[in-house]
Amino acid sequence: MGSSPPHPHPDYDLSCSLLSTTGLRQSLPQYGDPYFALFLRKAFIKALGYSESSLSLPIIGVINTFSGFNPCHANAPQLLEAVKRGIHLAGGLAVEFPTISLHESFSAPTSMLFRNLMAIDTEEMVKGQPVDGVVAIGGCDKTVPAQLMGGISADKPFLPLVTGPMMPGSFEGTRIGACTDCRSNWAKYRAGTIDVEEIAGINEELAPTAGTCGVMGTASTMACITAALGLVPLRGASAPAVSSARLRIAEETGRNAVAAVTAKRTPTSILTRESFINAITVLQAIGGSTNAVVHLMAIINRHPSLQWTLTLQDIDDIGRRTPLLVDLKPSGDNYMTDFHNAGGMIALMHQLRPLLYLNAMTITGATLGEILGSTPFRPFPYSLSIIRPLPNPIYPSSSLIVLCGNLAPNGTVIKASASKDRRLLSHCGRAVVFENSADLAARIDSDDLDVTKDSVLVLKNIGPIGNPGMPEAGLIPIPRKLAAQGVSDMLRISDGRMSGTAGGTVVLHVSPEAAVGGSVFGVVETGDLIRLDAEERVLSLEVDGDAIKDRLRRRQGEMEEKTRVGMDGRAKRGYRALYESSVNQAHEGADFDFLTAKGGMIIQARRHIA
Repeated sequence: MGSSPPHPHPDYDLSCSLLSTTGLRQSLPQYGDPYFALFLRKAFIKALGYSESSLSLPIIGVINTFSGFNPCHANAPQLLEAVKRGIHLAGGLAVEFPTISLHESFSAPTSMLFRNLMAIDTEEMVKGQPVDGVVAIGGCDKTVPAQLMGGISADKPFLPLVTGPMMPGSFEGTRIGACTDCRSNWAKYRAGTIDVEEIAGINEELAPTAGTCGVMGTASTMACITAALGLVPLRGASAPAVSSARLRIAEETGRNAVAAVTAKRTPTSILTRESFINAITVLQAIGGSTNAVVHLMAIINRHPSLQWTLTLQDIDDIGRRTPLLVDLKPSGDNYMTDFHNAGGMIALMHQLRPLLYLNAMTITGATLGEILGSTPFRPFPYSLSIIRPLPNPIYPSSSLIVLCGNLAPNGTVIKASASKDRRLLSHCGRAVVFENSADLAARIDSDDLDVTKDSVLVLKNIGPIGNPGMPEAGLIPIPRKLAAQGVSDMLRISDGRMSGTAGGTVVLHVSPEAAVGGSVFGVVETGDLIRLDAEERVLSLEVDGDAIKDRLRRRQGEMEEKTRVGMDGRAKRGYRALYESSVNQAHEGADFDFLTAKGGMIIQARRHIA
């Protein structure tokens, strides 16, 4: 007998199964009748003018994070058109959709509070909508980590498209740019070395174009790390936001997305331990943001095969064998446009080649070694002044250092290469303690503050739980009376974060944080001696062990009483209640415990206890 003729409308063939993981047939609403769900979906999407032939193509979702409150993403509309062009040229159908958009300066109390929320939004929209693959437009500090976290958890073909760095500005003939120069000039204004007219003029030029901060802050660091992971083209890490090169990268990303869908290349299928070691090697070589350490831990712990297999110790171990090669602020003198003009990530990866795993796979299907083989780079004098060769580094090793000790048994991070006073990397001083950010604001500039240039400034309770979201308050300002004397750096310690664009001898992400019971950091008192030895990787409270135990016992009783009556007399609710009850510590990524790759086990354990 001959075979039956094909059904004229296969989507309405009730005799055939609709089980499918591609196109419009995937992720159907559960009405109890999948055929009707598909029928209804097609009716509504045709309201947008799509034909049957276009709906048969691979559907590539494009996440549009444009927002009037996000100047880092101001070029998203142009990128959107370019990436759509690439998708269509490669035979796919581009469908855009929105998610949360985050900008550090427009998110109270800090955008980090909402990184996990954006990761949830990204994951659920990618899983819940009929997309075969996704291009995610992002750029500002927390958006790229959130998208990577959500993309790995959703595990469909997922390609980031970063918006790119802004161009530098100029004030009185000197190049300036966000946001290292924001902080250094504000410090000068606080110290009285520049006047109000100068600071107002500087403000006009710090962010002269759309794009992310134009130094090696968190946004640029995450762009370089994402390229090192093989998820974006190497050129895609540094091309300026306002350049035609950025648009060509967007088009290339669209084409790559269709190819990734065809080959079924997903984040978990290509990302390996070696991929992340390459990324950490790049992090150390560029003198990247300390925030990237938290983000990398969160991203790694979303991967089912890699959770808990890479830790802060690996970041430190890799740092010991990796020199700082890139001369960019805040560890150096230059801007992201200089890095791009010097060859960007292509030049850097060629310099780092002996330290990299060249067999690591990329989203294109080629290995990192094959990518470098197809993009040869010949260094030239300007390039070598920005991206140094391995034998002639800017800093010999360990740009980012992980410290441990009784003050931070789970670890803490310092960007040693950004210290403005290297003697402080081996220092013992008397603590001046601020209990929280309000206490800091009230007393830091007081003439009565008992502080010297050798004091250790300590800010507690700005960690993931203590000040939900870990605000970027770790760059404790130099007391004004010391700044006026010319003091530009002091040893500063907190359980919070600082901007990746900032510099100084600043210890961050102390874990466990002060707000957690049993935290030694939580019982530090003014007058205590604190010792830092970067070479030995030690951060210690020089107080008798029995005295520390007594303090911890007293504090435990105080915390139990506060829990009984309520910390502020009001019950927590909504997203912040979820955040405080579920966020893990900085050394684990400050992610929600139930969102990690093994989060289901945590939920089951909670149910068992209940």
